[in-house]
Amino acid sequence: MLKDSMQGAYLGLSFSNTEVKAILDSLGAVYEYLPFSKVIELTANALSEGKVIGWHQGRSEFGPRALGARSILGDARNTTMQKQMNLKIKYRESFRPFAPSVLFEHISEYFEIDCASPYMLLVAPIAESKRKKISKTEEKLFGIDKLNCIRSEIPSVTHVDYSARIQSVHKETNPRYYALLNEFYKLTNCPVLVNTSFNVRGEPIVCTPEHSFACFMGCEMDMLVIEDFVLYKEKQSKENMYKYKDLKESYELD
Repeated sequence: MLKDSMQGAYLGLSFSNTEVKAILDSLGAVYEYLPFSKVIELTANALSEGKVIGWHQGRSEFGPRALGARSILGDARNTTMQKQMNLKIKYRESFRPFAPSVLFEHISEYFEIDCASPYMLLVAPIAESKRKKISKTEEKLFGIDKLNCIRSEIPSVTHVDYSARIQSVHKETNPRYYALLNEFYKLTNCPVLVNTSFNVRGEPIVCTPEHSFACFMGCEMDMLVIEDFVLYKEKQSKENMYKYKDLKESYELD
C-alpha cells in the first residue's frame, strides 16, 4: 500500500458522467457510453494494437507530470511508438523520450528500483533481464540512428543509457488507471505503458472535457476516453474534422 499524504496529487477538477455527456453533446461529439469494465477492455485492446489513446479520468494532476488522470497513452513494447507519439501527437522532435507507467507490484521486474515512484520523478535503469544487447554494427551508429536502436523489451520508454523516469501506479490513489494497466497486463503480460502529458507542444495539459476533445481532434490521436465515454477519431463528424484540422498550426515551439 502507498503511504502518501498527497494521495497521488490528484488535486484538480473532475467531471461527472452527466457533465461529460452534456459537454460532448454541445460539441457535437460522437461517443459510446459504456460500463467501465467495457471501457478498460476496449482501451487495453486498442493499446495492444498500437493505437494512441487520450485518457481523461477523475481529478486532474497537480505538478510537473501526467500521472494517469490527463495522459496520452501508448504501448511501451511498440518499437515505433516513441517516434509516432512525438511526430503525430506532440508535434516535436522524434527522439524526445517518454516515461513509463508500471503497476507497482511489478516495478522491480522491469526496473532496478526497490521503492515507489508515484510522481514520475525517480530515474532508474531498465532491469538487466529486460534489456536487449545492441550489435557491434549498431554500436558504431551516431546520433538519431543510434537512438533508434532497440535496447529493451519496452523500447519506447528506454533511454540511450538504458534508464527510464518511472511512475509507479497504485490502486489506492488511482484505481481507474490501475485497472487499465492491469487489464493491459492480463492481455499482453506487460504491466508497462507509455505515459505522456495530455497536450501538444506549446500547450498546457488539458483540464476539461472541452480541452481534451479539442486536443484529440487537433492531432493524430486514435481514441479518447473521458470517464465512461469512448470516442473514436474516425467516427467524428466531418464538421468537427474540419473545425479542428488546422489547430496544430497554432502550437508554438518549446
